[in-house]
Amino acid sequence: MGEKAVFTEKQYLGREFIPITIRLVLAMFCFAAYVFTDERENTGNLLAVVGFAIIIISIIMGFLLHFRTRVQNKSVLIDGLWTTRLVKIDLNSIVKVEKAAYSRYLFNNPVYNLHSKGVIRFYAAGNDAIYLTDRDGLVYIVGSQHPNELLRAIQAEMK
Repeated sequence: MGEKAVFTEKQYLGREFIPITIRLVLAMFCFAAYVFTDERENTGNLLAVVGFAIIIISIIMGFLLHFRTRVQNKSVLIDGLWTTRLVKIDLNSIVKVEKAAYSRYLFNNPVYNLHSKGVIRFYAAGNDAIYLTDRDGLVYIVGSQHPNELLRAIQAEMK
């Protein structure tokens, strides 16, 4: 593995626009309820603490690495948070590579190595994904914020 990676992308857990918006709306609701609470003894103070906790957790999640995608040595290497295992997709066994939309839904949960119905998903953020199909018919869906660059890197390594 001494060869340098052709493509490297880091995807962080808390940097997706929609979940950030949801967390900030919840924090604003807590602060608004704190302002309009008559008795500020127990419940009012609790609402302020919860609002600040939501904001602090959002900031921390912005720095948590969900997974890193690398293309090198005729393989795609995906490694994630602390206890996750390194996933190595050998490009010699891939028969089809294509770029497509990750999902038709507006909200998508971040996943790492999710096996479901012959499909293995890796997703943190972005609208598009790279679909890799191997000889056995297993499909790997790798979500990316830079899908065109990832597609070019994979196609260059396969040649």
